[in-house]
Amino acid sequence: MDVLTETTTFVLCLVSGVIFLIIFVLLRAIRVIPEYERGVMFTLGKFTGIRNPGLNLVLPVIQKMRRVDMRLATAEVPRQEVMTKDNIPMLVNAVVYFKVVDPEAVIIKIEDYIFAIRQYTQAALRDVIGNNEMDSVLMERLQIAEAIREIVDAETSDWGVDIESIKIQELELPAEMKRAMARQAEAERERRATIIASQGELEASKNLRAAADELAASPGALHLRTLQTIRDISSDPSEKIVLFMPSNMANLADLVSVKKEA
Repeated sequence: MDVLTETTTFVLCLVSGVIFLIIFVLLRAIRVIPEYERGVMFTLGKFTGIRNPGLNLVLPVIQKMRRVDMRLATAEVPRQEVMTKDNIPMLVNAVVYFKVVDPEAVIIKIEDYIFAIRQYTQAALRDVIGNNEMDSVLMERLQIAEAIREIVDAETSDWGVDIESIKIQELELPAEMKRAMARQAEAERERRATIIASQGELEASKNLRAAADELAASPGALHLRTLQTIRDISSDPSEKIVLFMPSNMANLADLVSVKKEA
C-alpha cells in the first residue's frame, strides 16, 4: 500500500512537472509583434520567413526571431570639418531620415545598418561639399542636401533601406571668414546707400534747374521768391540775413552818380 502511494505521488509529481514545462515552453514560444515591426525568423540558423504583426509562435532553441522597426527613423551625422572647392573649411552636421523597406535584407546583408548609413552619409557629404564653392554651399543648401540624399539612397538600396531625406542643420564658417563677410556686406550696404543718395541728388538737381528756368523767365516771380525767403529767415531772431545783390546794381549806382554830377 505504501509502495502504491509513493508510486502515485511520483507519477503525479512527474505529470505536474511535465505540464509546468509545457506551459513554460508555450509561454516562451508566444511572441507578440506590434503593427510597426516585422519579425525575421531563423530556424536552426537558416532564414525561414518574415513574421507579420500579431501573435506568433517561436520554438525555443530551434528558432530565433529578430525584430525590425519599420517606422521612419533618424540618424544624426556628427559635426565634421569639410573643405570646399575654394579651400574654405566649414563645420557641417546633418540628419538623415530613413525607413526599412526590406526586413530580410536589413538583417542578413548588413550588420548595423544605422551605423553604416551614418558613415556613408559622412563620406557623401564630404564629397559633395568638396566639389562646390563656399558661396554655392551657403546659397544652395537644399540642392546640396538633395545631391547627398541621391548618392546615399543609391548605395543603400541593396540594404533594404529607403533614404527619405537629408537635412543639413548647421554650416559654420571660420571666425576670420565671418568677419570678412560682415565687412563685405557692410561695404555693399554703403555702396547701395551712396547710389540711392546720388540718384536723389540727380533728381533734385533736375527739379532745381526746372524751377530756376521758371523763375528766370519771370523776374517778378524771382523777386517774390527772394522776399519770401527773407521773411522765412527773419522769423527767427537768431538767424543772420545775408542779401545777395544783383550784379547790375553796381552799374545802376554809377549811372545814378553820373546823372547827379550832370
